[in-house]
Amino acid sequence: MAIDQKAIEQHIRGILEALGDDPERKGLRETPARVARMYAEVFDGMNYTNHEIARMFDKTFEEDALRETGANDIVLVRDIDIFSHCEHHLALMYDMTATIAYVPNGKVLGLSKIARIADMAARRLQLQERLGSDIAEIMEEVTGSPDIAVIIRGCHSCMTARGIKKSSATTVTTTMRGRFDTDRNLQEKLFLLLG
Repeated sequence: MAIDQKAIEQHIRGILEALGDDPERKGLRETPARVARMYAEVFDGMNYTNHEIARMFDKTFEEDALRETGANDIVLVRDIDIFSHCEHHLALMYDMTATIAYVPNGKVLGLSKIARIADMAARRLQLQERLGSDIAEIMEEVTGSPDIAVIIRGCHSCMTARGIKKSSATTVTTTMRGRFDTDRNLQEKLFLLLG
């Protein structure tokens, strides 16, 4: 699916009119086109399925030594800055960080690819809860490991700037797959790494 920037321009123009402003006034003339370009960028992840994102960032390295060592070795990348937009209000989910961990299953993923997966999965109309699940699904496909953990912490402008207006409210979601969900020792090791 390609994002239809011309349709976005038309709708933004209509929104400006519905707000009682003149889309032809000097400051707004190029706003519909600017918004359409911005939406194409910030919602780029909507162009791809989780499987397509996995194929896009599938850069792994075989590591036979990982098969021979402990089965509880954890690769963890923390504090990956991401942003997304809440599908309920089209409101920005901001100051978001994702921490992603996995237990290698004979291969490791290039570290920058972990951040790229989180970023692309976030570039959709999204729920924070689903975002963690999407990242875990993509990570499982790319790494071949069923043992994935995703922790996301973020603020939501639908809570901070409107409605209840609680500016310091933070939402934390966890997605635990495989042994991160069932193995108490692995969970403790993860939470020790998280501090």
